[in-house]
Amino acid sequence: MAKLYFRYGTMDSAKTLNMLAVAHNYRKQGKKCALLKPSLDDRFGEKAIRSRSGLEAEADFLIGPGDPIPADRLQNLDCVLVDECQFLSEEAIEALRDLTLDARVPVICYGLRTDFLGRLFPGSRRLLELADSIEEVKVTCFYCGKKAIMNLRLVDGKGVFEGPQIQLGADEKYVPCCYLHYREQRRAAEA
Repeated sequence: MAKLYFRYGTMDSAKTLNMLAVAHNYRKQGKKCALLKPSLDDRFGEKAIRSRSGLEAEADFLIGPGDPIPADRLQNLDCVLVDECQFLSEEAIEALRDLTLDARVPVICYGLRTDFLGRLFPGSRRLLELADSIEEVKVTCFYCGKKAIMNLRLVDGKGVFEGPQIQLGADEKYVPCCYLHYREQRRAAEA
């Protein structure tokens, strides 16, 4: 039976790099895989999937809000890889779950578990509920050597704790941090 995988981590934990390496390995072995990403993630171009290390590929399919997963076009594949899955709807995650059963295609989703306030994204919540395998991609805190579990949003180098849940950005807007340093930044912002 094909499985649904959720590989999550904080910002800067090399999730996209890992996904692109998996795609490379599948293709090197002559296997067919498809790359999916949410259409709202256009930071590097409409179809571009890029890691901070510079590795890049083009998405085969873009999924917009309310768009169905193109299950009919994902048949006969060896794997489906999804970047930034936290931005997908619960319905899209359920459709990916169904793909593993109906087409017997493994689906590996990469993304954030929580936002800058420590709240689950809808897509991530549904993956935590439905995935066969949940794996953490780890990185250390920006401020110390402890494991990062939070995504700290920055403005002028200081933590901010107000604003929309989705605000696209990378190193200029977010750093991974442990809860101790997240709490310190939150208390400083409240003072």
